[in-house]
Amino acid sequence: MKEIIPDFRLDMQGEPCPYPAVNALEAMKELKKGEILEIISDCPQSINNIPADAKNHGYEVLEVDSSGPTIRYLIKK
Repeated sequence: MKEIIPDFRLDMQGEPCPYPAVNALEAMKELKKGEILEIISDCPQSINNIPADAKNHGYEVLEVDSSGPTIRYLIKK
């Protein structure tokens, strides 16, 4: 599988929920169609919020990697 290279990165480590999800949606508004945002979060609840919020706003969740101490999301506008 080809590695996805994001266009932008949002590092939300240390930020409590719901800030990672809220800031991710704000950042997505700035992207052009087809661009990819990488979000890094260490908030355990974000695994529920970020993918659901992205889908509800019509964005495509490409990847959710929770294998390490942080959770990495790749979302395409």
